[in-house]
Amino acid sequence: MKKMLMGVCLVFVAGLLMQTGVLAKDAASPAKKTRKVKAPKPPLNTGHGETRADRERRLLRECRGKPNAGACEGYAQ
Repeated sequence: MKKMLMGVCLVFVAGLLMQTGVLAKDAASPAKKTRKVKAPKPPLNTGHGETRADRERRLLRECRGKPNAGACEGYAQ
């Protein structure tokens, strides 16, 4: 008798959980997500200054023996 009562209660609880899941899906579907428009990035001025390769070589040279922090992050040895 107890097993049958537990089974009925289990089915009832499962039904309630399914009902709340269906209601939550229906409530969320009407609200559409809006896409945020990203601001365009300003173009990089690559005409002046050092190139990436020049910067890499300079940082490897200047950061030798310094703590691995700040501009030397990843370049200190």
